[in-house]
This record gives sequence, structure tokens and C-alpha cells, in this order.
Amino acid sequence: MRRSKAPSSRRAEIQQLHQCYALGQTTMPACALLRFLRKEQMELTANEETAESLIYRYEIEETARESRSMTFEGFLRYMESKDCCIFNQAHTAVYQDMDQPLTSYFISSSHNTYLTGHQLVGESDLDAYVCALRKGCRCLEIDCWDGPDMEPVVYHGYTLTTKILFKDVITTVKQHAFEVSAYPVILSLENHCSKEQQEVMAQYLISILGENLLRTPLDHSTTGDLPSPNDLKYKILIKNKKLKPHIKTEGEESVDEGEEEEEEEDDEEDEEQQSKAKLWSPRKAGSKIKQKKKVVVAETLSDLVIYTRSVKFVNFSHSRDNQNCYENTSMTEMKARKLARASGADFIQHNQRFLSRIYPAGVRTTSSNYNPQEFWNVGSQLVALNFQSLGFPMDLNDGRFQDNGGCGYVLKPTLLLSRQRSSDPSCSQRSLKPTHLLLKVISGSNLPVPRAGKTLDLFVRVEIHGVSSDSRRKSTHTVKNNSLSPHWDTDMSFNISVPELCLIRFCVRDQLGFLSSDFICQYTLPFTSLKKGYRWVPLRSRDGCSLDPASLFVFVWYS
Repeated sequence: MRRSKAPSSRRAEIQQLHQCYALGQTTMPACALLRFLRKEQMELTANEETAESLIYRYEIEETARESRSMTFEGFLRYMESKDCCIFNQAHTAVYQDMDQPLTSYFISSSHNTYLTGHQLVGESDLDAYVCALRKGCRCLEIDCWDGPDMEPVVYHGYTLTTKILFKDVITTVKQHAFEVSAYPVILSLENHCSKEQQEVMAQYLISILGENLLRTPLDHSTTGDLPSPNDLKYKILIKNKKLKPHIKTEGEESVDEGEEEEEEEDDEEDEEQQSKAKLWSPRKAGSKIKQKKKVVVAETLSDLVIYTRSVKFVNFSHSRDNQNCYENTSMTEMKARKLARASGADFIQHNQRFLSRIYPAGVRTTSSNYNPQEFWNVGSQLVALNFQSLGFPMDLNDGRFQDNGGCGYVLKPTLLLSRQRSSDPSCSQRSLKPTHLLLKVISGSNLPVPRAGKTLDLFVRVEIHGVSSDSRRKSTHTVKNNSLSPHWDTDMSFNISVPELCLIRFCVRDQLGFLSSDFICQYTLPFTSLKKGYRWVPLRSRDGCSLDPASLFVFVWYS
């Protein structure tokens, strides 16, 4: 049960509802509560037993309980409970089909997971891995470099970031991998190590991860595709390059296909070297940029790559003709954005067959993030963000992945999975009837004040994030000098063509001037987890922490 004390404004609003359905009596009988549930809250499966169970759960006055009715105080407790949260409580547990191939899911993914701040001068810390895993992240990045005494280290190469030991990272992953989710973890290795230190890495992976490390292919039911999250429960997958079989051509020596130019993240490295050049002399930085390493994958490490083999993306037709289901590509946000805009339908089809990872541009030296929505729109599974960076992109990521029990895997909507048609959800020609969403932002309560003595002039901005034609925002008017119980009573309506891809973000802001405002708090959730009726919106701080009892009171309707 949530808090039982509401501000006077909300008490008045809820009292009005109680009086309306109690028909002027002091208590609301079970049959009247049932009418409220069906008509206002759109709980269409509710029956008299449902109403009675709510009375027994929230009513504490004995005479009211005996007469199967609810006093105003009991009704208030119900309205302030999780049962009236805007987020569908059925979605706080895993409820989606987890037997589809891995390619059928959005997978919570982190970029340069080891960093706690700046890409060039920040700290590398084991706690960054713990925080990411506890947020439900299922794809972690590890940048591996040769260290002293044959101990591989993890840091952002050619920068002033601090170093941590590879073996300590793997030990931390082992300890925390399945704390909040039983579903598989992918370790994305950006491997710069010598063959000798790769062998050390492989031994650590085997000895530390033990039975959790996936070392052989599974006998799984999704034939011709990757296995499912259920198939891979409690398993850790290694994402890295893999040796190809030795090939002998007539009259030639056998060729080791594992020796190849470093390719997986060349785009990122080139951009980052340009940024890092500012810290060193142009001559020194330039020489680093021009160097192309020959990467020879150690056989012991190669053998640990089963379903997530890194290969270079050439183009969609090349992938269609040459790529295997167990091979995946990585590309920078700029390249992915260009492909999404030019060939959205091809990108969607590509992501139906293969895993694709998108990562932030190397020029984002302050660890800023891009908007992940544009890549979810084309079905990319591993949309990697800098988890240490607070703000709007991570708000969207947190909103997306609080769905399905926060397990880090969210089933992609049917329109991104259907191979019968190559429809691009961003295409404005979609003939489906749009969903009409009506939101009334009624009031707020106990909204946070950044510092003591500061007065706030608050408004609420409601943002829709989805395909470009659906993305829009609307705001309430500003209520001056009231953070305890501001009252807006503002109606907003939106037409949404692809609701199954949409996120709804409620953002409370402090009006500073005509065109300027400050972030105060926010809450983001998928449209598909939105409950109808009178609901409260839990609010979160910039770093994603609950600000309970701070909340908004809203009315939601859509059809």
C-alpha cells in the first residue's frame, strides 16, 4: 500500500468522486464501487468480488467492512495505492512471450560500461557494472587492453581514464549478473589485447563465470534462428570476433581467417582519436589515428564466441546474402541514422534476422547520449547508451525497460517482427486508424524543491516519443509559487499512429522566463503500459530515483 495522506487539493478531487458514486451517502457500497471501476477506471473484467476484495484491502472501519462498503478514507487509500498507478501493475512482472529468438527483443544495452563520467578523463569503476546490472542492463561493454604482469586491463584506450583489472570486472559480473533478471547477459568485448593476454582473458572467463558461461551451442527449438531468452536463462554470452575455419586454396598455404583488420568499431575509434588529438600533439595523435591494428583472435577466446560473433556491416544486401544468424554488427549512431532515414524498411528486415548494436559517436567525449527511440523504431536490439549520463535519453531507456518486469528484454511490437510485409512504421502512408489519446493533467502533490527557500512556478510538459509523425509535446499553464499542491486541470489530446512503439513522458518543469525552464522531475512509461481512468503518476529525479510521495494526478482515456 502507498501513502495514505494526500494534499487537500487531491483529497477534494477524490472526495468529489466518492460523493458522486456514494450518491450523497457517507459510504460507497460495493455495487457503486464496481460502477466506478468499470465506468471511470475502465477495469472491464472487474466484478462484485473485485470490488469486495478492494474494500477488504483498503477499508479499516469495521462497520463499513461488515456492510461491504467503503468510506471516503478507504476510497482515498485505494486511489493512492499501486492499484491506481498509471503504470499497469501486471507489467511489473515478466508477462511477454520469452520463447522468441533474441532478435525479437529490445535488449537494454550499455556503452563503455566501466566509465563513471567523461570519455577522456573519467574514472573507470567496478561499481559502474553493478549499477548497470541493477538497472536491468543485459549487454555490457568491456574495453580490453594489455596490462602489466600479463594482467589485461579495462579502460578507454589512448585516454587519461583510469584502469581496472579485467579479472575484477568478470568477478563483478559473475556476482551481480542475475540479481534482477534471469535472462542472458551479453559481454561485448572491444578487444585490443595481444594473443597472449587474450588467452589470459579466456581463462578468467572460464574459471570465474563457470557454468554461467555459454561455451557450446544449445539444442534449441528456434531452428535457423538464435535461441530465445528462456533458452539462455542464467547464461553469459561473449560478443567478440571469432576465427573462421582454416581455408586452403589450390597451391597456397592455409590462411588464418582470424587475422583481420580491426573492424567492429573502426568508425567509433576514428572519431574518438580525432577528439583525443586535442589532448596530445597533432603529430602524436595523427600517428595514432593512422595506425590500423592487425587483430589476431586467440583460439581459446574465439572458442567462447557462440551466438554473438562480431562482423563488419557492409550493406543490407551483403548481410542478406552472407551473414549468418549468429553474427552481429555494430555501427555508430550517425551511420545508423543515415541508414534508418534512407532505408528504414530494409533496416527493419535486417533486424528481424540479425542483432545490431548502435553506439554513441566518438565525439561525445562528455558521455552525452543520442535519442534511442529513432533506432528502436527500426527494430535495433542493442541500442547502447552511456548509463552514467543522466537526462532525457536515459529517461526513455528507463521507461522502455521498466516494462516486462524490468528484466532487460522487451518483445518488439508485431509490426517490427512480421516478415509478411516490409512496412516501415515511420512511413506516413500507414493506413491504420490512429489511436486517440486524451490526457487531463489535474494536479500535483509534494513536488520536490531543488533548494530550501526557492519558490517554483511549475508546469507539466507531456511528451510523446515514437515514430517521427507521432512525436510531439504539449504543456499545461504555469502555476506560480506552489510545489505542494499545484492544480492545472488541463486537457490534452494526441493522435498516435503507432502506439505500440510510443513512450509517454511527464516532465515537471520550473518556468524561469518566457522561453526558459528548469527540469524538476519526470516519469516515462510505454504507451502499452498506460492504465485508463483516474491515475497517479510516480515521479523520478534526474538520476532515476523515486521521489515518493511526489506525484501527479491525471485522467487517461484512449481509443
